[in-house]
Amino acid sequence: MARTAVVTGASSGIGAATARKLAAEGFDVVVGARRLDRVQDVARKIGGRALPLDVTDTASVEAFAAQVPECSVLVNNAGGALGLTPLAEADDEQWRWMYDANVLGTMRVTRAFLPALVASGDGGVVNVGSIAGLEVYDGGSGYTAAKHALRAVTETLRLELVGQPVRVCEVAPGAAETEFSIVRFGGDTARAAKVYEGMTPLSADDVAECITFAVTRPPHVNIDLLVVKPRDQATAMRVSRK
Repeated sequence: MARTAVVTGASSGIGAATARKLAAEGFDVVVGARRLDRVQDVARKIGGRALPLDVTDTASVEAFAAQVPECSVLVNNAGGALGLTPLAEADDEQWRWMYDANVLGTMRVTRAFLPALVASGDGGVVNVGSIAGLEVYDGGSGYTAAKHALRAVTETLRLELVGQPVRVCEVAPGAAETEFSIVRFGGDTARAAKVYEGMTPLSADDVAECITFAVTRPPHVNIDLLVVKPRDQATAMRVSRK
């Protein structure tokens, strides 16, 4: 019987690519996102199942989990950044959403699926973090704070589950060209394109391969933290551009 994998934020980018990779590995994939039409398209193409999911809404998370009684792999990918302004110009609502989506959202979904992950006998949680959880950069304090918090949640969960049949991993990408920067800059595609100008960024598939690698290791092998960046990127702000 195929194992079930759940991927959040799977309507595009890394989430959609991860759903495709896991389906290719033989998982029954359940994808969730707020944009139901888009996530349904992802599911249709991989023979998976799509359900509406807003990780910032506890009722939505609980309704989603209630429809997925068995789960072996959970990929917490939903999240993102809003804005790139100094702390002195910080927007309360942007900060609140970033913490809610990246940190509390991961908590809500993981809490809902932990009983099924333990019951599977070989569960795995992958939290999609960022190099922003390992370093900081100008204008990024709201997002880097959220991703640092996510890293703390991931490491604490691993402590709490030691001895249980559940692996806990963080995959932390650097510059990956998805809709991330478009969302960060409020739909400004020209500004988003400049983030990757003159370099070769990661693709969503590159990151999805790392996630798939982590969850397909033998059951006794835990990839604690996998940091993946483009060759052109040394740190969040140190990038070689042609």
